[in-house]
Amino acid sequence: MNAMTQQATEFDSKSFRRALGNFATGVTIMTAQNAKGEKVGVTANSFNSVSLDPPLILWSIDKRSSSYDVFAEASHFAVNILAADQIDLSNKFARSKDDKYANVDFELGAGQAPVLKECSAVFECERYNIVEGGDHWIIIGRVVNFQDNGRSPLLYHQGAYSSVLPHPSLNTKATDQEEVFPGRLYDNMYYLLTQAARAYTNDYQPKQLASGYRTSEARMLLVLESKTATSKDCLQREVAMPAREIEQASEILIRKGLMVDAEKTYDLTEQGVQTAQMLYQIAESHQQEVFAQYSEQDKALFKNMLKDLIGI
Repeated sequence: MNAMTQQATEFDSKSFRRALGNFATGVTIMTAQNAKGEKVGVTANSFNSVSLDPPLILWSIDKRSSSYDVFAEASHFAVNILAADQIDLSNKFARSKDDKYANVDFELGAGQAPVLKECSAVFECERYNIVEGGDHWIIIGRVVNFQDNGRSPLLYHQGAYSSVLPHPSLNTKATDQEEVFPGRLYDNMYYLLTQAARAYTNDYQPKQLASGYRTSEARMLLVLESKTATSKDCLQREVAMPAREIEQASEILIRKGLMVDAEKTYDLTEQGVQTAQMLYQIAESHQQEVFAQYSEQDKALFKNMLKDLIGI
């Protein structure tokens, strides 16, 4: 019976891996540091929750990994769930390098485990148990601290990076005439403008957030790339956000290497320009999708009316 069972489970490893790839996962970087000060970090998508009480999580590491000894020796490790804009970071820790932490922004958390900046979320864990699982070690951790940064996560599916977007079936619009309530309100320009902006944002914002950048950060990049704000003083008007949000977004974008503080204004770096252009393509694609049914003349008239209202 054992021989028959063994024979029945023998199949092509590549096909098996491909089939497993149908399960879309998030992408994490697991980090730890032992008592000798040796730091390790590996990209992994084997992360999963185990228990809420006590708060336990797990992940697995290849038995052949040179990083395993440090994870086994360290009292703590950190689960850094990557945001959608951290593909380069994922690739860096996926490769074998002498110093994966070179030019990486991090701080030390519980048990001196490195905690990476600007991730979607971070779980700092005390090593709870290590269990053998075939050709991998399953490492279980007890969560002692966590961060929820609210950034759209990076996904991995069938060997390629991906991002989160709401399912199309969730974006249904009322079409039944019974659900429409005509009246004076539907002739009120203020009401129509606010409702139109809300509907446009509801469809566009998930696409923009899927890039890994918050709305405040995306607006900053788009405004700076378009050069409509010539100084910090007029930046708030163009970005249309509270000063505190601009300050927070500026700190993050500078830390990410996307822009620099030039005293009277902010300047985008080459990477910042590329990111802004990517965000603009998302905005332009959505715009074309929404206004595809209208003529060029209608679109030009609509833009001119909006510009007149804004005072441009």
